[in-house]
Order: sequence, then C-alpha cells, then structure tokens
Amino acid sequence: MIWLWWLMVGLVFLFGVMALTGAPYVPSRRRDVEHAFTELYQMSEQDTLVDMGSGDGAVLRAARRCGAAVFGVELNPLLVFITRWRFRGDAQATVVCGNLYTTNFPDTTTVVYTFGDSRDIARMARAVQQQANRLQRPLWFISYAFPVPGWTAERHSGAHLLYNVEPHFTHRQP
Repeated sequence: MIWLWWLMVGLVFLFGVMALTGAPYVPSRRRDVEHAFTELYQMSEQDTLVDMGSGDGAVLRAARRCGAAVFGVELNPLLVFITRWRFRGDAQATVVCGNLYTTNFPDTTTVVYTFGDSRDIARMARAVQQQANRLQRPLWFISYAFPVPGWTAERHSGAHLLYNVEPHFTHRQP
C-alpha cells in the first residue's frame, strides 16, 4: 500500500512542476472546442492543427473528427503518453513531449490552438508569429479565454478568439 502513496506523491509532484513552469493542466470542454471548430473556424481535412499545450488530447480529437491532421506539443510526459495511446494507429496525429516555445510546427500547419493564461498569452502569440515568419505564410490562431494584448481578433465566439497571424518578412541587403 505504500507504493500507492508514493505514486500519488509522484503524480502531485509531476503536475505541480508542470504548473510552476507555466503549463497547468486544465481540460477543455468538448462542446466549446467543437463549437470553435464549426462556428469560429471551419476545420476541415485541408487543415493541420497545432495544439500548444495539448494536455490529454481533447482539442486534437475534436480537430480529427473534423478531418484535420493534428500535432500536439505537451510538456507533461504522462499526458503525452495518454494522448499517444488514444491516437495509436492514427498516422494523421502526432504528439511530442516538448516545449511549445522551441518546437517547430509542421510545414503544413494552418491553425494553432491554445488555452493559455493571462501571463503567457502574449508569449504564446509571439511564438505563433515566429512560426508564421518561419513558414512564410499566414496562420490562424485560436485562443481560448484570453485575448492577445495589442492584437485585434478577426472573430470571436463564446470564449474563443480567432486571429489571423501574417508573417513579417525581413528583407536582406545584398
């Protein structure tokens, strides 16, 4: 029975460390996400969605139901394991254990989703901007619950905000 106590301590420690690094686990409501993927942005098989902080994969599953390829970035290895298990055998779903600020998005990315918080949303938006610059094309950015300071949303629906992130091209002198 002592092993159960140590397991609980380990899980509390793991999730506590993740919360302190800016990555708390908060599950997304399926109904809200599905509404965002039908009313706010028409997710389709033409899309590749990146979920910044993919947690247990709820957002990824909703996007897959719409036909989109999905790519999740999650810091918590336990949640990565759970999500990978749920998507086993699905070649259109990839989940990596990594830092969302240093992981490059797939070249096919069209939409980025995040459920950030007020202290991190500006940094997350800058990361999406960097990826749009790297890919040299616009990306749609869906933020749940928190507006990006200084940015104007194209649309909003419920707690979701949709931004069009245009790349900033840098011109090099010969």
